[in-house]
Amino acid sequence: MSKNSNVFSMSGISVTRNDRNIVDNIDWTVAKGENWAVLGGNGSGKTSLLRVLMGYLTPSAGDIEMPGRFSAIDSPEQEWDIWRKAIGFVSSSIAEMIDPTERAIDVIMAGRHSMVNYWQKDTATEEADEKSAEKVLRQVHCEGIRNQPWAFLSQGERQRLLIGRALMAPKLNVLILDEPCAGLDPVARENFLNFISALTQKGTFKSLIMVTHHVEEIIPEISHALVLRDGQTVACGEKREALCSASVSKAFGGDLTLRSRLGRYRLYFDRDESEGPSVSKKVV
Repeated sequence: MSKNSNVFSMSGISVTRNDRNIVDNIDWTVAKGENWAVLGGNGSGKTSLLRVLMGYLTPSAGDIEMPGRFSAIDSPEQEWDIWRKAIGFVSSSIAEMIDPTERAIDVIMAGRHSMVNYWQKDTATEEADEKSAEKVLRQVHCEGIRNQPWAFLSQGERQRLLIGRALMAPKLNVLILDEPCAGLDPVARENFLNFISALTQKGTFKSLIMVTHHVEEIIPEISHALVLRDGQTVACGEKREALCSASVSKAFGGDLTLRSRLGRYRLYFDRDESEGPSVSKKVV
């Protein structure tokens, strides 16, 4: 596959802190049109790997290539700034920084300039930004809450607005969802996942990366998976090969059975026969 068809490529990425490998020799390439799940438990290295990808964490070893990032730049800082504007990033860390009084429309408009709160308005682009934001509001089904303050929005509404903020990236290459269903009840979670599926099918972005530790959140549109444990790769590649009972058992440190139906996954504990009749218990 040509390098020009890649969104990014990591080679031998390691992050060492206090003599401990937080990320250990990760090779990972995402091509245009591929949608990835990054799966692993707490402490598996998912967040650190994202920070490397975003340029917020310098790896101890390894290289990362992002075709098209380097053009008309004067410094490494400017290179990373250009790259970040090609990423739509949705995370609870962003949600926590949004001012409670920020209106829904302003949350989305801030994404055009990679800002969190839209306080330093650019009068030269504000009218164009607002027109784009109005379109995105409709796209994420939030036009009815246009002027509502962040403080009074439901968790589901906030998540859709964060998606809208990400879609305002000037040159969106990849949408990254970091634990996007945290805090959602079961019904809200399914509604949100259906919403993400619809966006993916419309080709709104070149690639999707969904970071999670719940296999139930992996939507059918996901084509590939990176499975991590203790900063190391357990499995990496096409979903049908990377996601299996063996890989998830190793990732989460238990005897687990992975089952799929209609493109969605469920995880079950395998009980020891000495405990009684052999029964698989669904992981909640």
